[in-house]
Amino acid sequence: MHDQRPFRDAHEDIKTAHDVPDTPQTRAPAYRLAFADDEFLCRDELRPVRLQLELLKPEMVMEEHGVRSTVVLFGGARIPEPAKRDTARTETLANLSSFYDEARSFARLMTERSQASGGTENVVVTGGGPGVMEAGNRGACDAGGQSIGLNIVLPHEQAPNEYVTPDLCFNFHYFAIRKMHFLMRANAVAVFPGGFGTLDEMFESLTLIQTGRMKRVPFLLFGRDFWKKIINWEALSDAGTISAEDLDLFKMVDTAEEAMSAIDAWEGAGYTRGEIPGR
Repeated sequence: MHDQRPFRDAHEDIKTAHDVPDTPQTRAPAYRLAFADDEFLCRDELRPVRLQLELLKPEMVMEEHGVRSTVVLFGGARIPEPAKRDTARTETLANLSSFYDEARSFARLMTERSQASGGTENVVVTGGGPGVMEAGNRGACDAGGQSIGLNIVLPHEQAPNEYVTPDLCFNFHYFAIRKMHFLMRANAVAVFPGGFGTLDEMFESLTLIQTGRMKRVPFLLFGRDFWKKIINWEALSDAGTISAEDLDLFKMVDTAEEAMSAIDAWEGAGYTRGEIPGR
């Protein structure tokens, strides 16, 4: 059997459509091929199609590159590397710069393990931006492995950091679809200090696990002092808005080495809750 399909290739028709005579009919928006018409694709009625495309494109590309599972790194874009701590807006941010190095080290250690088993499992994935995200992609690069960046279009200019594997660097319009791609293949989640975006990603991920919508995976919060100061976890449990056992869904660590040990010793990985106490 030959590999060619019997139907004409879409790329050929795009070229042919541009080579027709210039007339009022061919210049009219209605004449454009639907799949090559940017204005049409951006109409409100086409939102379901755009959602599907954003889900499908990264899925197909990652599959083509053999990515089977990931390790997710969430964390603040404003946390500088220690060498640039003088650029931090606040003294607290400058002090948090140590977590840039921890994120870099953690990503390097995870990628070294991944490389040893073929490089397709536990591939590091970040938001693709600066700060902790850059550190994660940089650590994977240090180990000679590939890493994923899930960038998103924001009102302020945001470009992917230079350490993301170019063929695995994606850009999103929809936060919801981006979040799905963060967690669809996750074997572990590591959350570093950050702001609204990091908190949003952390709590949504914990909610999916708590409600049984996602299997339990090693879930690490880097920076005990930061997380205990920012969130009163025990108060949530004492109030009954979560159950005491929900506090076991995550573990606080301070270093990359401590995180690796926690992952190796994690109990209940792959387990899905059938009952949701405290929900």
